[in-house]
Amino acid sequence: MFKLLIASLLLVSAWLPAITRNPAKEKSPNVIIIFADDLGYGDLGCYGAPKIKTPHIDQLAAGGMRFTNFYAASPVCSASRAALLTGKYPFRTGINGVLNPTSTNGIRAEEVTIAELLKKQGYATAAVGKWHLGHQREFLPLQNGFDEFLGLPYSNDMKPIYLMRDNEAVADSLDQSTLTGQYTQKVLQFMDKNKQQPFFLYLAHTFPHVPLYASARFKGQSAQGIYGDVVEELDWSVGEVLRKLKALQLEENTIVIFSSDNGPWLVKEAHGGSAGILREGKQTTFEGGMRVPGIVSWKGRIKAGQTTGQLGTTMDLLPTLVTLTNSQLPAGHSLDGMDISGVLLGKTPPFDRDFAYIYSSGLEAYRSGNWKLKLPYKGTVGVPNKLKEVAPHPILLFDLQTDPGEKVNLAGQLPEKVKEMEAKIAAFKQESGALTFDRGTK
Repeated sequence: MFKLLIASLLLVSAWLPAITRNPAKEKSPNVIIIFADDLGYGDLGCYGAPKIKTPHIDQLAAGGMRFTNFYAASPVCSASRAALLTGKYPFRTGINGVLNPTSTNGIRAEEVTIAELLKKQGYATAAVGKWHLGHQREFLPLQNGFDEFLGLPYSNDMKPIYLMRDNEAVADSLDQSTLTGQYTQKVLQFMDKNKQQPFFLYLAHTFPHVPLYASARFKGQSAQGIYGDVVEELDWSVGEVLRKLKALQLEENTIVIFSSDNGPWLVKEAHGGSAGILREGKQTTFEGGMRVPGIVSWKGRIKAGQTTGQLGTTMDLLPTLVTLTNSQLPAGHSLDGMDISGVLLGKTPPFDRDFAYIYSSGLEAYRSGNWKLKLPYKGTVGVPNKLKEVAPHPILLFDLQTDPGEKVNLAGQLPEKVKEMEAKIAAFKQESGALTFDRGTK
């Protein structure tokens, strides 16, 4: 009997470390995605912005991994948002361009969103900010995996503009200078309410999409006019989120992701942002249109202070979060995004991969490793509808490792590389079916 008692005590003592571990570390991680609207690659301090101060976003980058080759899946907003939430190229979701207040389509019921996956795992979910995936009831956030919604149904330059709470309009007269503050307050309240369970927050800011509005506290405070004021207020909002995580002791159990839906709207000049060293901006498939800031932080899990050249996309967020949250995709569900959790956690080295630049009438460019082939383009000279004039061009080949600004066309010097890239494009098109479509407005 004595020997049996000793054996039992030893067995219990062997389990004590597991029993007494910090329970917070055993919980599923919270997830916060902060998505800016029309923020350029060169608009943050940590990406080289000379005049705009973004200390909190810079702090987020310093505490995790900053990507120098991170892409939105489209150079315009609705398509980009559909890709982020579903992990698929926009043409597979049926949202290829920009929805508007007369559109009758939106995100399809059969699509599986990040929110729907995490909700099945017991997550509380909220969408705050700009939705723009269909404004009719069936397409709104609550019908796509979110428990709560506060924000605008589409872009802030579209009319009629109104603020929504859940499925209902709550204000048809809107002071846009209060939006960033209202969104931030809602996010902090949601975090307080759900601090005891895992939560997913999708904070899709209205700005710096035009028209630009900053609150009285930030208006006139930056060295880059109203655009800088707006971005600095967004940075303040990020700081408030980070402070709340610290106050709730959730820093080590929360994945925070920051990015933008596409590049800067350069045709807006001083009211548009900067693509930094990159060529062109929004509404183009040059780098400035689709390469965006990409920051991922998870204190204690993702090593701080990293800058990576790994090619990542917003479509990667869904499959990566499936792994990091121990979620499951439906059987047979296919994605275009890739699981990059191994790179984030330092378990696997960066790897080469391909990426298709798709917009307007179809596939316009293709990247494989560091090589990018851009197909002949008729340009937008003389084309109205808020488009910056871009000159027509023949086939272009760039080495993005040495020429991220796409200044030196190597197509004439490297015809075999052009053929190799054309073969990759042909294979992608064959796998994908027809890639001819309008801009997604119906």
